[in-house]
Amino acid sequence: MKVNPRHHREPAVYTVTDAPRPMSEDIGRRQRRYLVSMGVRTICFVGAVVAAVAGAPWWLALLMVVGAVVLPYVAVIFANGGREPTAPAAFDDRARREQKPVSGQRPEIRS
Repeated sequence: MKVNPRHHREPAVYTVTDAPRPMSEDIGRRQRRYLVSMGVRTICFVGAVVAAVAGAPWWLALLMVVGAVVLPYVAVIFANGGREPTAPAAFDDRARREQKPVSGQRPEIRS
């Protein structure tokens, strides 16, 4: 007689502590990160103008212009990069060893 072990598994139990953070909280975090990056970009741009007018070394003004040009691309990549991975809360060692799938992730599209 052959025993099929798949029928004897316990069902997966998900707890509230395993739930991901709300999407609104994640979007707010990404918006703040984007705004900080755009603030740094503005400082770089204004700093480049002030450095050029004040007679600072040309490489300093050029470095600030490069920062002002590159930062928008980097900020958009980080803002659209997706949700932050979070470590699940664990109450016992078994839960720490097992990584449960996050609700809403679809491996076929690598989300």
